[in-house]
Amino acid sequence: MATHDLIQTVTVGAGGAASVEFTYIPQTYTDLLVLYSLRGSQAQVYTQASLTFNASSTGYYWKMFQGTGTGTASQAVTNGSSIGGFNGTGSSATANTFGNLRLYIPNYASSQFKSCSINDVLETNASTTYMALVAAVWTNTNAITTITMTGLNNWVQHSSASLYGISKT
Repeated sequence: MATHDLIQTVTVGAGGAASVEFTYIPQTYTDLLVLYSLRGSQAQVYTQASLTFNASSTGYYWKMFQGTGTGTASQAVTNGSSIGGFNGTGSSATANTFGNLRLYIPNYASSQFKSCSINDVLETNASTTYMALVAAVWTNTNAITTITMTGLNNWVQHSSASLYGISKT
């Protein structure tokens, strides 16, 4: 049986924010789970997002698979400056809808490379929508102490993220 403890929730205030960041991550858990609810100010149905750990801009490898309701796409990046390939809902989507993202990081405090998975689903109330699955690795052996989710434009007010620590019992 695993236990899940809420560590912190961040909610974007009036005026928006360029990123949603967790700057204090205790090293007492086995895995991390972050649940995001995001809407960007970019005037499209979706807004591109990127993820970094510990403010590092090197050593990210990732593969993305995306479905749009009418087609599919994929992308791979080796030794990138961040993890990408996923999206938040953009300002051209149905008003007041937010994209949902789930980030899972096993063994985040180990001295090994860090793997993670991201899945997103955008809310658009339209026939074309977006969903993606990203598998990634960060080739760094430091424990993850910060997580930063950045949008192509600002995240709007009421975007939020909750960080959970997962422990084996």
